[in-house]
Amino acid sequence: MIINTGARTDTVQWYTPWLLKRFEEGYALVRNPLFPNRVTRYELTPDKVDVVEFCSKDYRPILPRLHEITDRFNTHFQYTITAYGRDMEPRVPDMDTSVDTLLELERIVGARRICWRYDPVLLTRDYTMARHLETFGHLCGRLAGHVDRCIFSFVEMYRKLRFNMPELLPLTDADMDELARGLGRIAGEHGIRLQTCGTNGDWRRHGIHSSGCMTLTMLGAANGIEFRELKHRGTRAGCYCIESRDIGAYDSCPNGCRYCYANRSPERALRNYREEHDPESPLLLGHLRDTDEVIQGSQRSFLTREFQARAARGEQQALQI
Repeated sequence: MIINTGARTDTVQWYTPWLLKRFEEGYALVRNPLFPNRVTRYELTPDKVDVVEFCSKDYRPILPRLHEITDRFNTHFQYTITAYGRDMEPRVPDMDTSVDTLLELERIVGARRICWRYDPVLLTRDYTMARHLETFGHLCGRLAGHVDRCIFSFVEMYRKLRFNMPELLPLTDADMDELARGLGRIAGEHGIRLQTCGTNGDWRRHGIHSSGCMTLTMLGAANGIEFRELKHRGTRAGCYCIESRDIGAYDSCPNGCRYCYANRSPERALRNYREEHDPESPLLLGHLRDTDEVIQGSQRSFLTREFQARAARGEQQALQI
């Protein structure tokens, strides 16, 4: 199974001590967002986890101790660096700092394990098509050869996004085609593989690949492991990712990104971070209650039997040496 650490919140940027503690103790508890009294336990051990997937906008807090996870687990990293400033991403590092951190991450894990995310792509009076293309070109120039690929998506107009960002301009089909053509051209000039995520449009005519941002093919190539042929069900329309289990929590990311889908409000998320998080708790937010029902999560391996057998033989041989 795939453990995801960053789909619901930026765990790496804000909760690194908790995350490292969970891997040290070998398990994490996750409260069901729909049924709050149901809690799932996931084992965080190499025999139960095929790959640990990270997604963050700032890897600086974990870099000094990242080896504690990478030495034991197969890993994969998604790093979001966009055109937006503090007006849109209040607690996200500036672009140059983010690029420098990505290059440091590459020195630790290698480019094959890193996907650069440039999303969501949205338009306002300040963040125009021209600004996106100029910034994307600048980033491609710095990141070419240091990432496996770039993944982008167009903003989805959630109801709360319309409330949080009244200045947001609607993206027409013509707008998306023009942006896709420009992004595809720039990525191609820099030799960067560009693909979509969660976007139903077909942009292959612009040199853009349509694929999930977390597929077994991608994870296998990054780690030199072999997965079974399995259907990638995704999480929503246009998503072609393999299923994963997230150990984070909604309404807990203090980044304050105005386009965020995982927080009901930035104020609520910041309050939860300050008042509900205990690094010693197996839950990201809060503690177990007497009324909670804890169940063991399903952790079926996606690896081929042949690869698992070879890996087991290799471990036995290493113990005999």
